[in-house]
Order: sequence, then C-alpha cells, then structure tokens
Amino acid sequence: MSSSDRHPPSDEEKTKRRKRINVSVGILGHVDSGKTSLARALSTSFSTASLDKNPQSKLRGITLDLGFSSFVNRREVLTRDGKETVEVDVCYTMVDCPGHASLIKTVLGGASIIDCMILVVDVNKGIQTQTAECVVVGEIAVKKLIVCLNKIDSIEDEEKRKAKIVQVEKKIRMALSKSKFASLDFVATSARPGGGNDQDVGSKETEAKPIGLESLVKILGERVPKERFEELESKATTLSSTSASNFLFAVDHCFAVKGQGTVLTGTVLNGSCKVGDFVEIPHLKEEKKVKSMQIFRESTDRCARGDRVGMCVAGLDPEGLERFLVSSPKTVPTFDRAIVSCEKIRLHKSEVKSKAKFHVTVGHQTVMAKAIFFGDANSSSGSSSSSSSGSGNNG
Repeated sequence: MSSSDRHPPSDEEKTKRRKRINVSVGILGHVDSGKTSLARALSTSFSTASLDKNPQSKLRGITLDLGFSSFVNRREVLTRDGKETVEVDVCYTMVDCPGHASLIKTVLGGASIIDCMILVVDVNKGIQTQTAECVVVGEIAVKKLIVCLNKIDSIEDEEKRKAKIVQVEKKIRMALSKSKFASLDFVATSARPGGGNDQDVGSKETEAKPIGLESLVKILGERVPKERFEELESKATTLSSTSASNFLFAVDHCFAVKGQGTVLTGTVLNGSCKVGDFVEIPHLKEEKKVKSMQIFRESTDRCARGDRVGMCVAGLDPEGLERFLVSSPKTVPTFDRAIVSCEKIRLHKSEVKSKAKFHVTVGHQTVMAKAIFFGDANSSSGSSSSSSSGSGNNG
C-alpha cells in the first residue's frame, strides 16, 4: 500500500478544507488473536490510549482497555447530483477492544461507538469462546462484519496455508449462517509476521511487512455506508452553525494536565462543538467551557459527528471520573426508570423472567436494573417492551 493511499496528513494538507468523513471500526476477537497488532499495522496516528499503553496491559501482555488509533484513506466520490467527483478523506478510527471474557462490559462500551466491525480470528485456532461473544456484540451494534483470518504466516507451506484458510472460512460461514451476518467478507492477514512487541512502533520499517492489509482496507472502503458520504453537505452546514444544540460526546478517558485543565477523550456521537462553547456533564449537572481541542494530536477549533477528540475543559476534577457522556447544556436528562423495546439475544438459551435483575448498559455506563416485561420475552419473535427500574441514573 502506497503512502498516498494511507498516510498522516502533511502540513499543506492540514491547511486545505478537504471534505472528510469519520468511520469508527471495532476490532474484536478472542484474546491473543492479534487484534492490537492489526490496529498497529493499519494505523498511522496513535492516541494516548493506543497499543495497550496501560501499565497493567504491558505487564499481563493482553488488552485490558479500549485502544484508539487511526489512518486516513483518500477517495474520489460522486457528488449527490452525480455531476462531478470530489476528493474525500475517510478517517478510520480503529477501536481495539479487549478479548478477555471478564472485560465484556468494556467491549459493549466500545460497540456503542463503532460503525463497522472486524472480527479477528487466529487461523490456527478458528472459532473460540470469545469469538462467539464478539459475534453477539456485533449483531447488536453493526450491520456488516469483516472476518480477518490472522497469523497466516505461521503456516509456511503455501498449499497448506491456502487449504487451512478455506477450511476455517467454511466453518465460520456455517457457524454464522443463522446470524444476521449470513453474508460475510473474509480477508487473510498476518498483522505481525514473526510476532513482536506492539509497543515498539518506531521499528516498524525494520520488520517483515504485514500481509493482506491492502485487501482489508479495500473492503473497509466498500463497506462505508453511502449515507455517510451524503452527510458531507449537512455536516458542513452543522460546522458553520454558531450553536451546538445537539452535541453528544461519549468520553472514555479523563485525565488532568498540569497548567491546562482536564482532558476528556472520546467520540462525538452527534452534533458539533467549537472551542469556547459550554458543555454539560449530565450526571454531575455541571457546565464547563471548552478551552481547546485536538484530533489525534492535531489542534482544531471544532469537532463534529464521528470525530475522535481530546477536549480540554477547566475546573473539572477528574478524580473518580472515567467513562461518561458530555452534551449540549440541558439536552440529556437523567432517569432511573424507562420503557424500552428489547429483544432476546438469539444465543441466550435460559428463560428471561419478569422482575428479574439485569445489567443494563447505555454507552459506557452499566447499572443494575429490574425489568418488568409487558409481553413474552421468550417468544419466538424475541421482541418485547419492558419497564426498567435502575439502581442508578443514566443519561
């Protein structure tokens, strides 16, 4: 893949008002299938929470938290009237999710902000326990799934490698034939031929080149919904607006910077925001002024839907804060009861009983709640309405 296809923007490019759309790609799979290596191989920009920088992740050798990195792929697309083509920068944010079973809540939080999903499978092991759990998350969160058969370099004989890829692909297609992902894209890759340390970004040029990334990026581009390109005109209108009346921002990391303030990093779910705007933290009922912003270490004066942003605010104590929502003032209510439509997960075989307690996850927040079903939650249709009474407030 040439640097013109996937590269960090140059200084000259930063000054241009090139149209851009943002696509968040969830990378999920069983522990030690090569998810972080894949994110590393694809990405050209890395956030403060990428490549398992958490000290415990380094110590234990596994992903324990969400990691964020990105790359830009330039495309030419037709305008809405079909009369001309324009260059568009598609910024892919890679959301590296943990693979360990005990971290499923973290994965669910990541699923709430992704547009499409890559399921990473070790070609030597096929479907494993957490692979199935990731498929369940995918059925809830996304419409399209790309299966990445990783670590193919471990099979040195070319004919045996091809036969193994065909065998594992056939098994996965059969396993997912009754899911919403009956139509699947498969890519065979080796994100880190020969293995290595995902922290050692600087030695990238000295390593064996990854295998299959060009095909993966091509499929990712084909899976960007057409609606996202059609949003470009409306996004430009939104960015030129003087207000951020519908801004919604999912924060996943929060930390203090001495002499600057508190930095909130996360993904813009809706609307836009500019430096100087006031935003609210609904569960604290506090409003704060935005001092500055960065998108993958590049300063910006505004952000919009899909952007991965670091936002600095003043007068906020980060102690005890980690994952929460930020919004336009007085637009997100808190509540402890709600009537919702729900659907039983296909692979959950146990009976779902009314008045039972469940973990309810909204974005990055999870609380205990008692559910009272108005219909039969165990019917073949799998859908029902319920009233939930939670033990804590949700936005």
